[in-house]
Amino acid sequence: MFASIQSAALTGVTGSLIHVEADVSPGLPSMTMVGYLTSQVKEAQERVRSALRNTGIRLEPRRITLNLSPADLRKEGTAFDLPIALALLTAYGLLPPEAGQGILALGELSLNGELKPVSGVLPVAVLAAKRGLRACMVPEENRKEGEMAGEIPVIGVESLSQAIAYLKGEWKPADMQENLCGLTQYRSAACPDFANLHGQESVKRAAEVAVSGFHNFLMIGPPGSGKSAIARCIPGILPRMTMEESLEISAVYSVAGLLSAKRPLIGDRPFRAPHHTISPQALAGGGRVPKPGEVSLAHRGVLFLDELPEFGRSVLEILRQPMEDRKIQISRTEGKMEFPADFMLVAAMNACRCGYYPDLGRCTCTIGDIRRYLGKISQPLLDRIEICVETSMVRYEDLENADREESTAEIRKRVEQVRLIQSERYQESPYRFNSDLDVEGIRRYCELGSAEKEMMEAVYRRMRLSARAYHRILKVARTIADMEGEKRILCRHLSEAVCYRSVDRKYWSQEVL
Repeated sequence: MFASIQSAALTGVTGSLIHVEADVSPGLPSMTMVGYLTSQVKEAQERVRSALRNTGIRLEPRRITLNLSPADLRKEGTAFDLPIALALLTAYGLLPPEAGQGILALGELSLNGELKPVSGVLPVAVLAAKRGLRACMVPEENRKEGEMAGEIPVIGVESLSQAIAYLKGEWKPADMQENLCGLTQYRSAACPDFANLHGQESVKRAAEVAVSGFHNFLMIGPPGSGKSAIARCIPGILPRMTMEESLEISAVYSVAGLLSAKRPLIGDRPFRAPHHTISPQALAGGGRVPKPGEVSLAHRGVLFLDELPEFGRSVLEILRQPMEDRKIQISRTEGKMEFPADFMLVAAMNACRCGYYPDLGRCTCTIGDIRRYLGKISQPLLDRIEICVETSMVRYEDLENADREESTAEIRKRVEQVRLIQSERYQESPYRFNSDLDVEGIRRYCELGSAEKEMMEAVYRRMRLSARAYHRILKVARTIADMEGEKRILCRHLSEAVCYRSVDRKYWSQEVL
C-alpha cells in the first residue's frame, strides 16, 4: 500500500515542500530510504522503528520503501522522523488514508516515542500557509513558534501516540490564541539612554542621521571618548519594527536555533556585537550544514564592530558583498544558500594602535605603525560606509554640565517621523530607507538643482571621490533633508553629508598611507 505525508526542508531561511512517501509490499523484509538523504535522515529508520515499538505498535515484516521527494533536493536534519512514522502507519493501514492529507508534519522522535523540538519551524509554518495546507503538526515545544505565522492552525504534540490519536480523531488540542501585538511592542529598557551621555553633540547628531536613513556609521577617536557607549545607545532610537520585519528576523533566528520557546517572536531590532577574534565563517555563516552568521543575525538591526582594525582582513572583506546586496550567498557542493543580511553597520576604531593619533604630543606610534594599522581597512570597505565622524575626549565642563541631555525617546520620535516620510515616498517602490537607493533611485529621488550640481562637481573633483562614494553622499543628504522636512536637497544638506565623508579622507590620505 502507498501513502504520502507532507513535510518541508529548509534552504537558507525559506522552506521547500517535501513529500514523504511510503510503499509497503510483500517480499523480503527490509527498509530502503531514497531521495538524496544525509546520514542524519537515513538514521531515522532506526529511531522510527524503536519509537513505534515503544509506543506499542508492531509492524508486520514487509518490504518497505521510503522516498523523500523531490529527489534532487538534499535533505538534512532529524525533522523528518515524524512524517516518516506517519507515512509508514498510513501505508500499513493503521491510520485512515485521508487523515494526513493537507497536514505538514515535522519533528524528531526519541526512542521512546516522545517528540523533540527542531529548528526552522517558523519558516516552515509560513510555507504551509502559502501552500494552502490545512494544518501544521510540530513538537509541542515548537507550537508557539509555529503559531507566529498566524495564518494556519498549528498542532503541538508531545509524542507519537498523541499524533496518532489526533489523526484518528481521538484527541484534539485545546485552542490557544497568541497575542502577537504584545510581542512586538518596542522595549527600549535594555538599551542605554542617550540622556546619560554628556558631550559629543556632533557624534550624536551623526548617529541620528545614520539611524534615520539606515546608513552605515563609523566613529574614529581616542580611547574613552564614548564610541562604544554611543553605539550601544543606537538600538534604542531605531524605528519600531513592523509585524513583517518581526517575522523576517524570527525566521532567521528560527533557522539558527536561537528562538526562545517562551518568546518565539522577536520584538526588538537585533544588536549583534561579535568579538574581533570572530572567524569568517561565524561572521558570514556556513558550516557543513550552513547556518546564518552574524551578518544575518543582525538583519533589520545593528551589527557593531568595535576596534574595527583588530578584525582580520579576510573577515572585514566579507562585509563588502552583504553591505551592497543586503544578502549573503554561501556556496557548498550541494548548491547555494542565501540568507538575508540587511543590517546597519556601526563600527568604532582608534586612529592608531595606541589610540591618540593625530595628537602627536600623546601618540607613541611611528608613521609606519599608523600606516599598517589604518591600512587594515580597505578603501572599498570605507566607500560603503556613508557616515564617518571623529570623536574627541569629553571635556570636564560637559561632565559637570547640569543641563539635561536629550533622551533616547525624544530622538526616537524624530527618527520615526523621518521613517514615516521615507515610507510614504517609497510606498510604490522596492526601497524602504534612503540607504536602499540604487542608481535609478538616486536619479529619481535625489535630484539636485543647478547650484547643488555645481557644488557636488567641485567636491567630486577635489576629494577624488569614487562613484560609489558620490552616490552615498547624495543618499545621506536626502536623509538630512528629510530630517528638516525639505522635499529638495539643498546645499546645506550636501555640505553636512560631505563633512561625513571628509573625516575618513583625513585619516586615509596619501600623507598618512
